[in-house]
Amino acid sequence: MNQPITLQDNIGLRAPLLFAIAILLLFGLLYSLLGASLGRVLFPAQAQGSLIERDGTVVGSALVAQPFADPRYFQPRPSAANYDPMAAAGSNLARSNPALHERIAKTRLAIAERDGIATAQVPDDLVTQSGAGLDPHVSPMGARVQAARVARARGLDQAVVERLVDQAIEPKQLGVLGQPRVNVLRLNLALDAMAR
Repeated sequence: MNQPITLQDNIGLRAPLLFAIAILLLFGLLYSLLGASLGRVLFPAQAQGSLIERDGTVVGSALVAQPFADPRYFQPRPSAANYDPMAAAGSNLARSNPALHERIAKTRLAIAERDGIATAQVPDDLVTQSGAGLDPHVSPMGARVQAARVARARGLDQAVVERLVDQAIEPKQLGVLGQPRVNVLRLNLALDAMAR
């Protein structure tokens, strides 16, 4: 037989409910506001998206890849999200999926033709998509194989473009994390700065 809820039972529920509300406000709201505020103070550029400006105009982010169609520019890794940060995603194709192998083979052939190199010289990072599909970096080799095409399209000596690639190489983070890499947008902006 069901017993009616008494005043004593209501008092027993009040403490857990107040505790839940306090925890929600403390960790759900105040902790988030504190973290966001500290981020803006300690890392203002990163908190704003690591935006890169040229002549007062935002041209992109150092954290998000963007496509470059002109042969005068270095190309980033392929993007499963079509370079849309709002649709960030990998291809979700397993390594054993024939569709993945077919796409990689087609991409490798297209890059080899575009850059005038053998398919075996195309680095893997230029034919594979990153986890989010928006990786702004390529490997140093991924940039070097594009140097001849970029130099030809810009009418520059290839050695000049290769030196620029070498100068753009970012080392491992903290000397141990990740691999050396080249930010494609920054490299392309450095190329444009040379033309000024």
